[in-house]
Amino acid sequence: MKQSNFLLSCASFIVIIAGMKVASPILIPFLLAAFITILTLPILLFLNKNGIPKGISVFLIILILLLFGGSISFLLGSSISGFSSRIPFYTDQITSKANFILELISSFGFQIPKSAMNEYFDPGTAIQIIGNTISGLRNVLTNMFLIILTVLFLLMEASSFPSKIKKAFPNSKELFKSIKSFFDGFNRYLIIKTITSFTTGLFIFIWLYILDIDFPILWGIIAFMLNFVPNVGSILAAIPAVILALIQFGIIKALIVVLGFLIVNLGLGGLLEPRFLGKGLGLSPLVVFISLVFWGWVLGPIGMLLSVPLTMILKIALEYSPNTKWIAIIIGTEK
Repeated sequence: MKQSNFLLSCASFIVIIAGMKVASPILIPFLLAAFITILTLPILLFLNKNGIPKGISVFLIILILLLFGGSISFLLGSSISGFSSRIPFYTDQITSKANFILELISSFGFQIPKSAMNEYFDPGTAIQIIGNTISGLRNVLTNMFLIILTVLFLLMEASSFPSKIKKAFPNSKELFKSIKSFFDGFNRYLIIKTITSFTTGLFIFIWLYILDIDFPILWGIIAFMLNFVPNVGSILAAIPAVILALIQFGIIKALIVVLGFLIVNLGLGGLLEPRFLGKGLGLSPLVVFISLVFWGWVLGPIGMLLSVPLTMILKIALEYSPNTKWIAIIIGTEK
């Protein structure tokens, strides 16, 4: 009987994940809206406590989101357009540098045919991959209206959530306690992560601006966004800036760019974040990494961004059932 229940649970899980993967284009905007709602909910509660009506509080939050989203869209849009127009130039630069390397190797007596080089190495591929990745971020912003509209309705309903949960589960104080613990821990995680991500993006922008790397605002925004991705986000953010520095100025300045990313990521990501976030997540580092890969596969790049909160929600669901509580204990941190 237990074995059949386990197999049924596994089959149900597979069906749910398959459905999420198929429905990801529709699901992603609503998950982002929930993510933003949780982030802005403390602001709504603060304004309500200080006597500002809920309708006005929600209007102010939506106005801030529109201004912030509009600014990001404008900066990204202009930078992406400028970057796209210079892709042929960057491709030519990579080609010339590749030919120079071939000639240098040939001077030492090693002959590599250019036809073989072109077969295995396309100079424009790296630049095109960067351009496609950046365009993917812009595609997310095209759903901004739907996302903010969903946030509006979620914030209007937010104040009634606790009472609805108590009515739906009248005999489950542990569930309400778990949900409250999740929101407290997740808000703390978001606040610290947002501060460190903003600091990272600002530092990268200033560093690249001083080094005269093209489009420093673009790489600063990307560093800010990708810093929310655990473990590998900072590495992914560094790749396009380093490649661009290599194309523009050569290996010395590219190494200086790498140094800047190392300084900010070791200082913030390696020292400060673990100190403040280590106990706040309630997830082991291995589970954080696995969840990053898993949710990235299910939902794409946005899934990587939301991997931690989605896994935290899953952990709460597993804690609620006595049959799955042991899984929640295994994926959690040691107390």
